[in-house]
Amino acid sequence: MKFIKILFVLFLTTFVSKAQEKLEYQKPSKEILELVDVSLAPIVRTDSKGENFIFLYRDNYKTISELSEKEMRLAGLRINPKTNISSRANYVNNIKVKKLSDKEAVQVKGLPQNPRITNFNWSPDQTKIAFTNTTENGVQLWILDVLKREVNKITDANLNANMRSPFKWFRDNSALLVKFIPSSKKPLINTDNVVPKGPTITVSDGKKAQNRTYQDLLKNTNDEFNFEQLANSEIKKVSLNGTIEDWGETAMYSDFSFSPNGEYVLVTEVQKPFSYLVPYRRFPQETKLYKNTGEVIKTINKMPLIEVLPKGFMSTRTGKRSMTWREDQPATLIWAEALDKGDPSVKVDYRDEIFQLKAPFNSNPVPILKTINRFGGIDWTSESNLAIAYDYWWNTRNTKAYAFNPSKPDQKPNIIYDRNYQDRYNDPGEPVATKNSYGYSVINIENNNMYLIGDGHTKDGQFPFIDKFDIESNKTTRLYQSKYTDKVENIYKAIDIKKGEFLVRIESPTEYPNYYLRNINKEQSLKQITAFKNPFTSLQNVHKEVIKYTREDGLELSGTLYLPVGYDKVKKEKMPMIIWAYPVEFKDKNSASQSTSNPNEFTYPFWGSMLYWVTKGYVVLDDASFPIVGEGDEEPNDSFRKQLVANGKAAIDAVDKLGYIDRDRVAVGGHSYGAFMTANLLSHSNLFAAGIARSGAYNRTLTPFGFQSEERSYWEAPNIYYSMSPFMHADKMKTPLLLIHGNADNNSGTYPLQSERYFNALKGLGATTRLVMLPKESHGYRAKESILHLLWEQDQWLEKYVKNKKKVQQQGTH
Repeated sequence: MKFIKILFVLFLTTFVSKAQEKLEYQKPSKEILELVDVSLAPIVRTDSKGENFIFLYRDNYKTISELSEKEMRLAGLRINPKTNISSRANYVNNIKVKKLSDKEAVQVKGLPQNPRITNFNWSPDQTKIAFTNTTENGVQLWILDVLKREVNKITDANLNANMRSPFKWFRDNSALLVKFIPSSKKPLINTDNVVPKGPTITVSDGKKAQNRTYQDLLKNTNDEFNFEQLANSEIKKVSLNGTIEDWGETAMYSDFSFSPNGEYVLVTEVQKPFSYLVPYRRFPQETKLYKNTGEVIKTINKMPLIEVLPKGFMSTRTGKRSMTWREDQPATLIWAEALDKGDPSVKVDYRDEIFQLKAPFNSNPVPILKTINRFGGIDWTSESNLAIAYDYWWNTRNTKAYAFNPSKPDQKPNIIYDRNYQDRYNDPGEPVATKNSYGYSVINIENNNMYLIGDGHTKDGQFPFIDKFDIESNKTTRLYQSKYTDKVENIYKAIDIKKGEFLVRIESPTEYPNYYLRNINKEQSLKQITAFKNPFTSLQNVHKEVIKYTREDGLELSGTLYLPVGYDKVKKEKMPMIIWAYPVEFKDKNSASQSTSNPNEFTYPFWGSMLYWVTKGYVVLDDASFPIVGEGDEEPNDSFRKQLVANGKAAIDAVDKLGYIDRDRVAVGGHSYGAFMTANLLSHSNLFAAGIARSGAYNRTLTPFGFQSEERSYWEAPNIYYSMSPFMHADKMKTPLLLIHGNADNNSGTYPLQSERYFNALKGLGATTRLVMLPKESHGYRAKESILHLLWEQDQWLEKYVKNKKKVQQQGTH
């Protein structure tokens, strides 16, 4: 018996040592590391006139130490309770300012040591920018004087930025309304050490509550208490000289905004009861009108707890919603109300009606427009008798734009476009805006014409454009179209329509994106504003092209093809290949076949990119088309697996036909829904040598009330949920699969449990697989240590099971 016990212990020890690896963070090979560890060019912001440019510098990544700071996950928020700001906030660490006439950007003076800057907000006159700086103990408010190029701290580290939008400018530029941590805040409950006083109980009263699988929800009364303490704020008026005055009482303020004339403030508060089923955005809310002095005028809206909504992506709540200020008038509120009870299954001529209410807000609301689809917003214009409203409908992918007179609601609106919003080739573009007298961006109207800036995607390539559109006749006149065939000229914004001046950004595969001032009325007028250098020089001579090919059913597909560094296109050595993709659902083949990839875009590897592997001898097909099409009564997912495999085969066939690859050494991978795609491809085809699946969901029964673009519940379409779930077909997995997941994933549906359970199933059935759980990481990975290790894991996997596949197979036969 003693001998048997020893054997059992030895067996158990051997099993455990093979099942888990105690591995510290690793770094990828030199070729990859040199591309990851680079300094990026700054983010560029500009005022509306294009006179002052703000350069915002940041670190590429956080550190694992930063991600390891205390984090509380409550009601859909992730909060650092010590600093009272989102624990996942992105920070800037330096600021420079450049006038259009300056040769170089100038370093601003007075920045704090080790700055962590975010929440940038221009003053109404655009001479200053307010921002927050996060210290070890809290959040401060700072002001950048753009003209003086210096910053000053105006509050201590006691702002409450937990619910975002921690401050707003007064109309006269002299002060800000700011959310502060209230003096009445109580100590938080340390839920790690609390002895429960009873069970947590939730109930159903018989009404359907078909919600997505939200994460970071409240779980018990301790969470409720902590959420309330962290959400509570006091609103105070802070002058630029640092004077602080009381303004609003303590409440859970989620948002607030000034009327265009600055005389009123619209304030929304979160109310009780809380919910364990939905995030705070669907908790009860109360919206009040204040004078800018802090005096409450009236409650303008009450929203109950929204745990129950009608079925469908286009469902919405009843009552007032999307309440905002009308940006072209001094103080007029607008909002939408559903005419179909918020239920997309109800047949009506109009889905929504838009109302307005003018100051002093004591008259009856006036209806100004009805929309055929679900209301999507209004662009106000420089003319008070003209506005452009938008609607959309997911099930048909339809969107409409209405030109209407808000002063004459009985006048029939002019539908200026009625189109499929997935049809990129016929996208009319975005209206050019101008600043009105209230400091708001509104559509610039001249002689009943507006101007549109478009991306310019066509079947022959991308050629961004500027159009003039006559709103009465619906006639379009092209004013400018980029002629570059070896570069991309993105038209960033209009500086002066009358002079024809536009800010553009030009790039090429080897030229880092830089900003220029173009005058479209002068053919050779192009003034360079920035001169950022290419930090990825080892990739600048890589061959890059967009290839087009057809699926077996005739659908045209595309992808961006990269050849390995130094690849000889004459000898055409057969190389291993990586395909990286993300499936997208369409309701028509025409939209599904359109390509928006541009080979002239700068070759920019980011943390999740596969481009690094062109330095390791791999062909990379990036952003490969994986459309899933369902026309008419057929839903895209009705033939998901069949179309998925057809997309994969078409991609391999196309590159193989060019003579670049060994089709027996092809890997496929994706992130999120791309990971789901990858697991399905490996389960239902033998096209690939290996796969990489990051942060995916693999068992659709764990997301029973819809997922991605699938509206039907599990009980309505059990066969779809079963057939699309790689977990249900784990016994078919014969291809090596690398699973990677952040163990703090907050994305709806992609719980870390998805990868853990899928791995257990694969392991139990004898598949070759590896599960890597990245500590502290969410759906996208942030820490430098995590990203370097991710790249190492992917590199090891590809080297073993793709590049050296034959060696592995030979070793397996001995």
